[in-house]
Amino acid sequence: MKRNVFLRKISLLLAAALTTACLSVNAFAQQENSYDMEYYSQLAGKDVAINVYNWGEYISNGDDGAMDVNAEFEKLTGIHVNYTQFDTNESMYAKLKSGGTTYDIVFPSDYMVSRMIDEDMLEPLDFENIPNFKNISERFKNPSYDPKNQYSVPYTWGTVGLIYNYDVLGFDPDSWEIMWDDTYAKQILQFSNSKDAFAIALLRLGYSINTEDKFELDQASELLKEQKPLVQAYVMDQIFDKMQGNEAAIAPYYAGDAVNMMAVNESLRFVIPKEGTNLFFDAVCIPKIKEDTEQSRLKKLAAEMYINFLNEPEVAAANIEYIQYSTPNEAALELLDEETRNNPVIYPSDEVLANTEIYVNLSTEANLYLDQLWTQIMSAEAGYNAWSMPLFLLGALGLSVFITVMKKNRRRKRELFSYENNHRNF
Repeated sequence: MKRNVFLRKISLLLAAALTTACLSVNAFAQQENSYDMEYYSQLAGKDVAINVYNWGEYISNGDDGAMDVNAEFEKLTGIHVNYTQFDTNESMYAKLKSGGTTYDIVFPSDYMVSRMIDEDMLEPLDFENIPNFKNISERFKNPSYDPKNQYSVPYTWGTVGLIYNYDVLGFDPDSWEIMWDDTYAKQILQFSNSKDAFAIALLRLGYSINTEDKFELDQASELLKEQKPLVQAYVMDQIFDKMQGNEAAIAPYYAGDAVNMMAVNESLRFVIPKEGTNLFFDAVCIPKIKEDTEQSRLKKLAAEMYINFLNEPEVAAANIEYIQYSTPNEAALELLDEETRNNPVIYPSDEVLANTEIYVNLSTEANLYLDQLWTQIMSAEAGYNAWSMPLFLLGALGLSVFITVMKKNRRRKRELFSYENNHRNF
């Protein structure tokens, strides 16, 4: 999905930032002796290495005086970390499915965790080796994508919303509709992954983001085709340069990254549209181990030790301060400053979260159909000639009427956010 933190908080309150960095380093040094050294020294001197596959710029890496999580883990355990990055769930899945490369740790999103469980691609975790799982808030345990909590530990969570340049728009939009406003032609960015792009179109139409109904998917596809002439570019990490550099004015993206972009460009703002949005979770998992050998057992223990280290309160807090996503780690949340904990972009209200929906793993048939539609959208012409314009306008009018009717009558199936709802524990 996603996640890059280029050009973070440069030039903003530099003296305060340096002071905070020093305090963070000192705090970590003071906390280092609190680690269970007997636990973390189990594999010292055994020449064990693990291959970690994570989203781009999705871990604190020592920039800006922040903690270098992988370096600290190596120093603490003697385990070497080979760290590589991916940009979408689908590319990560394809890499693992091909079998060409072996990974010991991966960070899939909710629906992809579910898919990988269904396809027997994940290894059950031994939680005896992950004692810091106790730090995960109860409301994030036993999620729908891993109901028995056998294969994953939540890493982050967040929402998708609209990032926009207020100086260009002059007002605060509250609907996904603005992404189809020709006033801002070629100033609009769209996701380059089908899952999130279709979700936005489906939400605008009043449908569930998890629909498998071909009629509804076709309607969303047509909406995305009609949007294409207005789109400057289909992006993922490229969004940072474009929005921070005032090259575009409107884009959908992830809340944590929006915080970083707004810190660089004060003209940028973020909103969760009234039609609702996706509530997502990223988790840490261990890919299926193919052979039961002494070496594989050592690597699995090392991988579980890595997951445990990510959930040390001070490590999780340093990590989340850097990447600016929402933490499921209750002990880490308590260490964050009050401004961060009260930031409505990072930690939205219950009212906002009640109007969200979590991705589920669609059927194979639905995924194949979505792929087919996305290919058609990407290959469609990005403009209209003079002869087709009247038909386009007529179609747009009809679609507008259709959307209005759907808004008045929609009954979306939503998974509601609730602290006390026993039907659903996201």
